[in-house]
Amino acid sequence: MDDAQTHFDKLFFWIELEAEAETQRLAERRQRSSGKRAEQSGEALLDLAVEDHQIGLGGRFLLNLVKRNRTLTLPWNRLRVGSPVVLSVEDDPDSESCHGIVSARNQQTIQVAVNEWPDGDRFRLDLSPDEVTRKRQKAALTTVLEARGRLGELRAVLFGKREPRFGKPAATEGQGQIAAHLNESQRLAIEFALTCEDVAILHGPPGTGKTTTVVELIRLAVGREQKVLASAPSNTAADNLLAKLVGANVNAVRIGHPARVDARLHEHTLDSLVENHENMRWVRHLMKDAEQLYRKASRYTRAKPAPGERQEMRREAKQLKFEARKLERQAVDHILDSADVVCATTTFDRETIGERHFDLAVIDEACQSTEPGCWIPLLHADRLVLAGDHCQLPPTVISTQAAREGFACSLLERLVEHYGESITRRLTVQYRMHQQIMEFSSEQFYNGELVADASVIGHRLSDLPAVNAADVLTSEPVTFIDTAGAGYDEELEPDGESRRNPSEGQLVLRKLAQLRDAGLRSRDIGVITPYAAQVRWLRENSDDPHLEIDTVDGFQGREKEAILISLVRSNQKNEIGFLSDTRRMNVALTRARRKLVVIGDSATLANHEFYNAMLEYCERIGAYHTVWEEDL
Repeated sequence: MDDAQTHFDKLFFWIELEAEAETQRLAERRQRSSGKRAEQSGEALLDLAVEDHQIGLGGRFLLNLVKRNRTLTLPWNRLRVGSPVVLSVEDDPDSESCHGIVSARNQQTIQVAVNEWPDGDRFRLDLSPDEVTRKRQKAALTTVLEARGRLGELRAVLFGKREPRFGKPAATEGQGQIAAHLNESQRLAIEFALTCEDVAILHGPPGTGKTTTVVELIRLAVGREQKVLASAPSNTAADNLLAKLVGANVNAVRIGHPARVDARLHEHTLDSLVENHENMRWVRHLMKDAEQLYRKASRYTRAKPAPGERQEMRREAKQLKFEARKLERQAVDHILDSADVVCATTTFDRETIGERHFDLAVIDEACQSTEPGCWIPLLHADRLVLAGDHCQLPPTVISTQAAREGFACSLLERLVEHYGESITRRLTVQYRMHQQIMEFSSEQFYNGELVADASVIGHRLSDLPAVNAADVLTSEPVTFIDTAGAGYDEELEPDGESRRNPSEGQLVLRKLAQLRDAGLRSRDIGVITPYAAQVRWLRENSDDPHLEIDTVDGFQGREKEAILISLVRSNQKNEIGFLSDTRRMNVALTRARRKLVVIGDSATLANHEFYNAMLEYCERIGAYHTVWEEDL
């Protein structure tokens, strides 16, 4: 208990540090009066107008915001679907702001769900600190610390005070059998997770079908008449999980703010299911009667009402609303009780599910959550399965101090460090990458255990219809282009703190043109660069609206037929900055299916062990080229 108390004290402290860092960053953004400079962080959008709107579930306004100059697209930004935001009047800093949620976005428009109509014509949108999530995390930590019984036992296991237990594999017949299309490592991981009595980890390297494995685990648990709480740290990951559960004919319901749920999945949300429940006809009738009574009680009439008549009408209206809410709650309870799986983000509102308890909690993409988020699902479950890859991106932590002290270490990573293979099963067959694209990451991060499935082991761009097979760029799976000695020096973005490399950017654009000329569609190409300034430069200088250019974070969990990586760093001091976080580079290097192009300065990179090994690997497979060569 002392170890848990000490660790939780740190978690509470780190949560506060993170809150302070987010608040400070928001204040700094608000102080930047220049539009271009304010938008450079990617966490603000300026000079917006409401183009149109719809009415969403629960009476929310869905505002479609565009640049007031309709000829402009939205600049690169970090305002993802599900992000909490603040909408304010740009010309009036003293006006009341609206808090909302990003519900949809594209290059021209960003849609925000708000509860109130904003009063103004010219708006700015800022990423907002998520105080609601922090309150839920702190409340969960307090509950865990005070827990006895089963939750107390799980706490002991997760802090190494008691060894995790595993039972015997159950007999599998009929619906209890693992789907035949899964490979041996996936089957073994599922069988192992089904026997866990406390906690188990499914380690899914890139392209190994981790979420597919998680969904099959959940399907089998449901087949054993178990209730499952399935969650993920982000709305995108939770929606991906829900979509695959629905595809597997699992009876699942998604809880959470409807604006944060993919529109294609709305019919499976609690709000939508409640809205269509038979009780709601009576709820709407009762609410209408209550509203009429309130209006009647407030209406001025010449005839003096009888003593106490208005009070009686208000009392009756209040009772009608009480009955309506009770019927609505009954509808919610009926839907949740009928579901085999409740799907949510890890920081869901616990009031929604009340005192319900689940046989199993599964957290997908667990490495992308800070530890406090993972404790919330555990409050409602007897067993826990964490799925993720601690060799890819860690949780996003803004506070430098909190990250340095340990807040960026996820619960999954902490358990792997403590228990190792005794509670972990790794998936080893990947279905995304050509073997040569896969091999370097396999050697560096996964003990060389990854195997390319026969369906992808040798596939190349030249195998695709309409792609020119005679082009060297389409026939080779990996290309490293060395810019050393070419004078492609990095620079700080004007009025900014991020770095860019325009000369390297021009080379990226030439390679993109070469791929398109060879017949590859723009939508099948992705450009990744670790620096936001390089993202902005490339977007501003690319004339292709279908081309996706983003940071490493934006491509987590994604894939493209071809990926170009611009490493940016090129300097006399051989400084590589946060390129030294090799887990980020692991993500970037493993997004490509058939073609990977990496552009960088070997003179700057080679002093780092990881990048020196990457250069040696590229030389070994014949993928190393210099910028001076023709027809790369």
